[in-house]
Amino acid sequence: MPDVARFGANPAAGSELFDEPGPRDACGVFGVWAPGEDVANLAYYGLYALQHRGQEAAGIAVGDGRTVVVFKELGLVAQVFDEITLSSLSGHVAVGHTRYSTTGSSTWENAQPSYRTARFGGPIALGHNGNLTNIVELAQGLDAGRDRLRATTDSDLITAMLADHSGPTLADAAMAVLPRLAGAFSLVFADASTLYAARDPHGIHPLVLGRLDEHPDGAWIVASETAALDIVGATFVREVQPGEMIVIDAAGVRSHTFAEASPHGCLFEYVYLARPDTAIAGRSVHATRVDVGRQLAREAPVEADLVIPVPQSGVPAAVGYAEQAGIPFGEGLVKNSYVGRTFIQPSQTIRQRGIRLKLNPLRDVIEGRRLVVVDDSIVRGNTQRALVRMLREAGAAEVHIRISSPPVRWPCFYGIDFATRDELIASDAGVEEIRASLGADSLAYVSLEGLVAASHQPAQALCRACFDGVYPVPLTESAKLGKHRLEPVAGAQTTADMIAEAMRRKVTLGMNGADPSPDNHDDVDLADDADPAPRAGGNPVTREENGLAPGPGLDPPPAADRHGAQRPEPAGARQA
Repeated sequence: MPDVARFGANPAAGSELFDEPGPRDACGVFGVWAPGEDVANLAYYGLYALQHRGQEAAGIAVGDGRTVVVFKELGLVAQVFDEITLSSLSGHVAVGHTRYSTTGSSTWENAQPSYRTARFGGPIALGHNGNLTNIVELAQGLDAGRDRLRATTDSDLITAMLADHSGPTLADAAMAVLPRLAGAFSLVFADASTLYAARDPHGIHPLVLGRLDEHPDGAWIVASETAALDIVGATFVREVQPGEMIVIDAAGVRSHTFAEASPHGCLFEYVYLARPDTAIAGRSVHATRVDVGRQLAREAPVEADLVIPVPQSGVPAAVGYAEQAGIPFGEGLVKNSYVGRTFIQPSQTIRQRGIRLKLNPLRDVIEGRRLVVVDDSIVRGNTQRALVRMLREAGAAEVHIRISSPPVRWPCFYGIDFATRDELIASDAGVEEIRASLGADSLAYVSLEGLVAASHQPAQALCRACFDGVYPVPLTESAKLGKHRLEPVAGAQTTADMIAEAMRRKVTLGMNGADPSPDNHDDVDLADDADPAPRAGGNPVTREENGLAPGPGLDPPPAADRHGAQRPEPAGARQA
């Protein structure tokens, strides 16, 4: 058992405690090695299955044995890619990424896959799920001339470190760089011909390996969740192990261990992040959530007429609660699946009405009844407060809130964009105080022990930091600076100046760039009813190659120009 660290004081909660958004997801990564297949389309469908993990940007990099071309843009997967774009991405190896920003703001430069040309020759494209905790220390070691960060993410930093290594192959570079990374990382990366995947020694976020069995020469898939394997017709083989890097090429799949494993899988994956049709450590996420609901009913019974879920993430736990309690299950809230993310709206009034755009109560089901409302988590309380008010306006006689996770008291530094601790409603407030703030008749959370038991994993193999404040990866002071710790700071001229200024000011920037809507359920099934087929037209091609933006048909620069030479930019392309 490695050393653990406890972080944070217990600052007094202010009125702003209840004014912030809910949790934002991690990212989704997808990789495919499949000669003779349309790897760009496979990556597109894989990312579509992982869209719930990030809605800010999407990108795909494709290698053909000679070059790597990257297409990325802000927006949802179906908005970024169309048939024309996908048909232009030809090759046998691909890396895909769908992003929610947990390090670095939501800008085009920070979209992934990130790209570099390696010192030892050849391209590198990389997608990352997770957060590094030693990003500032690693950034201070970069060569300011050659390796200046092109983005403000830990993902670009990893790519720069790989590109800077002098070893003869990308595999050599990775085996040297990966042990230096601290925190959470599930990586999928590639050069022009080979696919790589790696998972941090704690295995904090999931990463799985699958195979396309009908492919005559063997074809392999790596993805954040097993649901992405299902959508492309791949068979689950195994999880990428903590501390393992796998290499996939014409010789098959090879495994390398770069660090000793000390498993601490994210418990919040079971609560909220993962799709219900995904399996983690051999355990169905849906089955886990149903069991948590049953446990919640045992721990917090109440006399009621109807159990209703908060769509969609509250549904499995509500089913379990109703079964255990013997209370009828019903749909009391209707979700509008076609409402987009409200953070892009300029009007605060529109943002505040966001939950009413997304959820509407069924008055004839609710009126005069005592309700048990099951939700997955309470982070700041905005969603639940608005729901209670809506249900009472619809005629509910009583509203009893039941939460299928323990109180979230601590921020996450490993890839979930929780706010700083003083913004979490449960950091100081007790259950009764929170209940009064929400306006509910009663409030209860499942116990941490009950949630862990439902996962069918030993407690010591899970990261529970957001619930108990015990962090499996020790945190430096720089890790506590927030998601923008590599962003420019006023008056800072270089990366080193910026870091020093941020440390001096003890910058903690929290949730800047996240969705200020009070609803924290809008992105779990945002595109459930959308047509997953690629759409023609709509977006100009955005390509990144060797750090610039050449259009289709341009050859890579000669070796002498690989590190910063200016190249012609075609019409419609964006400068990287």
